[in-house]
Amino acid sequence: MLRIEGLNQFYGGSHVLRDISLEVPMGEVTALLGRNGVGKTTLLKCLTGLLPIRSGRILLDGQDISNLAPHRRARLGLGYVPQGREIFPRLSVEENLRIAMAASGNDGAIPDWVFETFPIIKTFLKRRGGDLSGGQQQQLAIARALVTKPRLLILDEPTEGIQPNVIQMIEQVIAGLAERKEMAILLVEQYYDFAKSLADHYAVLQRGEVIASGLGANMESDGVRELVAV
Repeated sequence: MLRIEGLNQFYGGSHVLRDISLEVPMGEVTALLGRNGVGKTTLLKCLTGLLPIRSGRILLDGQDISNLAPHRRARLGLGYVPQGREIFPRLSVEENLRIAMAASGNDGAIPDWVFETFPIIKTFLKRRGGDLSGGQQQQLAIARALVTKPRLLILDEPTEGIQPNVIQMIEQVIAGLAERKEMAILLVEQYYDFAKSLADHYAVLQRGEVIASGLGANMESDGVRELVAV
């Protein structure tokens, strides 16, 4: 579903992403791991169109999206859950969801599966997003991406600042999405155990380069924990 070919990016004279090549297959979870400052979020900004790439190609389901604006990538099926959630704090939970739905051409009712998957959303539907806890905001951010019906879902460190019981629930949600085989999932994460529990495939980023990749089942034997340990 997603193919990255020889992607390079610079900040000034600093070469921050170096010939990144990566595939994210349909119906599977690909975990991208790495310590802070290795280029993970920069790569995601390139994938979503928030940052132009210097060279290389980004293909979504075979279509070159390297030079498309962010909203056009979203309409092609790219869903993004950013680091830090970035919900609209002054809007209600319902309004956050409806904005995402409207952007994807859906002005109908909020789907029942949203409330079944994230019961907290139904409870706080009229509450302002900024009044939710970090874990509740993360659930809203994931639901907001899912109501656009993405073919590729990108999650940027969904466990950051989240309490353990919510991390477990988010893990179950991602596993359930993967089981349906309806989308490709790119999970960018520092938390090794969380990534390992979900990954069908993995890649490790270090100093802007992919230094290791393989099957999720082989992460332990491949020494991935040591590669991402702080």
